[in-house]
Amino acid sequence: MSLEFSSIVDAASILDGFAHVTPVHTSTTLDDLSGSQVLLKCENFQKTGSFKFRGAYTALSRLKLPERERGVLTFSSGNHAQALALAGRLLGCPTTIVMPDDAPKVKLDATRGYGGQVVVYDRDETSREALGAKLSKERGLTIVPPYDHPDIVAGQGTVAKELFEQVGHLDFLFVPCGGGGLLSGCSLTAKSLYPTCQVIGVEPATADDATQSFVSKTLVKVHNPPTIADGARTPSLGELTFELVLRFVDDMLTVDDAELLEAMVFLWQRCKLMVEPTGALGLAGLLKKKPGGRCGVILSGGNADFPSLLNLL
Repeated sequence: MSLEFSSIVDAASILDGFAHVTPVHTSTTLDDLSGSQVLLKCENFQKTGSFKFRGAYTALSRLKLPERERGVLTFSSGNHAQALALAGRLLGCPTTIVMPDDAPKVKLDATRGYGGQVVVYDRDETSREALGAKLSKERGLTIVPPYDHPDIVAGQGTVAKELFEQVGHLDFLFVPCGGGGLLSGCSLTAKSLYPTCQVIGVEPATADDATQSFVSKTLVKVHNPPTIADGARTPSLGELTFELVLRFVDDMLTVDDAELLEAMVFLWQRCKLMVEPTGALGLAGLLKKKPGGRCGVILSGGNADFPSLLNLL
């Protein structure tokens, strides 16, 4: 299973007029702090508050009509859940979402608000993939996974395509990494358009499965890692995303939760950008590496769980 850049171009055509063209934000203070020219791609302003809408809408649009009418199922901690629920509502496709019972309330509420039927489970007792497979078989639903799917990856790759169209060449591109859908799609785009651009994936230090996998060239799993970046608590990269990360990503970085909070608070206070912890991974990585040059940073989402974050702060 592989993917070509032409699929990302096709996904961009599908999304035209349905997904937002998200803005690019700059900050002189951030440039001075990092020693780089920083260009922040604000996917926190995307529909449902994250880049996930791009992949979800692309995937549902490519389903055959009978599959769409029967409905789809996915498993997600929140952002893909919301995205699939809204995409399903727009395309007339019923959605069932398997979500952990400790998912942020804001994401549970939003998923239900977009029309998704939520099934909650306990992370410590149940595998979301096993539960999803059981429900899919019982209800005749097509599974649309959160990242390891060619249409999902193609949709997520449009983030970088749009960024390059807005700003031109970049020396570095910093991308948050959970299951690798965004990172693999954006790295494929970067290497197709600007081969010299260095693509850096960033994940939490306690959820470093992708970094371990990148270094060892063997798929590593980290189950239920403790991190405030709930969107990056996936146990491992997928088969497709692992392949693409190995082919197109130049390096992986990890940041601890304190570094992640610092980056998130900077975005809130100095840039007036509401970004959730997972969404700030790229900036935390940039501030840690300080590579110089023209640096793109993808802010992947803005669905912050305020009660939890206020307690942390």
